[in-house]
Amino acid sequence: MDDTAKQVLQYLAGAGKVLVGIGGEWKRSRNPEIRRAYEVLGKLLEDKDYFIVTTNTDAAVYDSCLENDRIVSPCGNETWRQCSKACTKDIWEPGEIPDDICPHCGAPLTGNTREADTYIEEGYMPQWKKYTGWLTMTINRELLVLELGEGFQTPTVIRWPFEKTVYFNRKSHMYRVHQSLSQVSEEIGDRAVSVTENSVEWVRKLEKLL
Repeated sequence: MDDTAKQVLQYLAGAGKVLVGIGGEWKRSRNPEIRRAYEVLGKLLEDKDYFIVTTNTDAAVYDSCLENDRIVSPCGNETWRQCSKACTKDIWEPGEIPDDICPHCGAPLTGNTREADTYIEEGYMPQWKKYTGWLTMTINRELLVLELGEGFQTPTVIRWPFEKTVYFNRKSHMYRVHQSLSQVSEEIGDRAVSVTENSVEWVRKLEKLL
């Protein structure tokens, strides 16, 4: 842990950009220490040009000290509300519709996530556009990629795109941290490190070196 942690902090110090992926190991329901882990992550990213992509829908990342305009959640956010019948593209903030009933058709509202019968994706698209724009600015720049706790439930959101980013950016370095699914592809093996450890606990340990 110490050698890897020191290496991460070394790359972090020299990185012009930092891309972070947050997966299932960071679901609030799975770990009571999640708030503290986000605080440590905030310290790591302080004064850095970063962007966070998360597949979690529990909105825990939005409740942290991290900047919301540097976060995108393509799988949705359960605190945002949409019509369960998808009669409208409207999406409401928590408490905006007090009775939780669609004002257009009278159907119950539901979480704006991919678990909805019809997922209204417009909720995350403005941030996704901002993220893809930011990503184009990482080309040929010193880029540190931290993939934290992402499995294979939705590999097209974080795992595979992150590998592609690292493959094409020869100035990038990646750390994939997961308790059991930390393997990296051979194509990026010279610039990617597999860390087989719970990513929440791993980030918490980094605090000792800050």
